[in-house]
Amino acid sequence: MSNAETVTNTEAINRSMLDLDLRSNSAILQALLASQQCAVDAVSQVEPLLDAAVEAAALRLREGNGRIVLAGAGASGRIAVQDGAELWPTYSWPNERLLCVMAGGNEALVGSIEGVEDDAIAAATQVEKFAIGVQDVVVGVAASGTSAWTCSWLKVAAERGALCIGIANNAQTPLLEIANHPLFLDTGPEVLAGSTRMSAGTAQKIILNLFSTTLMIRLNRTYGNLMVDMGAVNNKLDTRRVRLLQAILPDVSDDKAQESLVKAGGWIKLAVLLAAGGSEEQSRECLTRYSGSLRASLKELGQ
Repeated sequence: MSNAETVTNTEAINRSMLDLDLRSNSAILQALLASQQCAVDAVSQVEPLLDAAVEAAALRLREGNGRIVLAGAGASGRIAVQDGAELWPTYSWPNERLLCVMAGGNEALVGSIEGVEDDAIAAATQVEKFAIGVQDVVVGVAASGTSAWTCSWLKVAAERGALCIGIANNAQTPLLEIANHPLFLDTGPEVLAGSTRMSAGTAQKIILNLFSTTLMIRLNRTYGNLMVDMGAVNNKLDTRRVRLLQAILPDVSDDKAQESLVKAGGWIKLAVLLAAGGSEEQSRECLTRYSGSLRASLKELGQ
């Protein structure tokens, strides 16, 4: 077998692009845009598998204090960390129930640190340090599917009973073999050979967006398409909170909405229940009883 035949998809050279630098800007942009569409198509192909991964993760996280863990190296790690960083401001997902781990640590988020993705021992040590266990959901992301650090993270986490989801852009790779839920994103060769921050990275970002958003919906962190557990605080979002409350209770005045939000400390779910006529004690009890479901809580209040 020749070397060319053993090269993985993410490292393959698309020979039709060897004249890339001779093309016009418009032609280059068109080629790059086409590769981005390939990323969307790759995610679409695994939608049923992603559905199963979300369901399993929701089941694991619904009871207890399990954590969402996002692990990766290099560009894949940065994409994973970016997705995880949005879970508190968008859904108030507790910071103590989230781990964003990257080969090389925080320094590797803004710069390349050579060799860290090959350090399997460091990854295994980290899994032990964070006491990963049966309540946790670990998502490992690696375009190659062979990153020693990421594979080690997932392997040791799986041995400790965590639910493991693997995302890779090459088929039949160690990361996918380790995972309980393997998600192979078939983005093929990059326009710029080996630059996996491009179509491979776009597919990773899309699937992480879909996974985390659907998971948060299943964990009652939304009401319909409204961010009723929004955690971030600033003037723009204070205005949004009023708008979201009134989208659920259209007859509530601006003053009543703001008053309810102040009483609720800015928590939209609680403010909605207060504005609907519930007492603070009753409203909090409802949200606890129904695992944070605003819809079920409103139903109990007759709304």
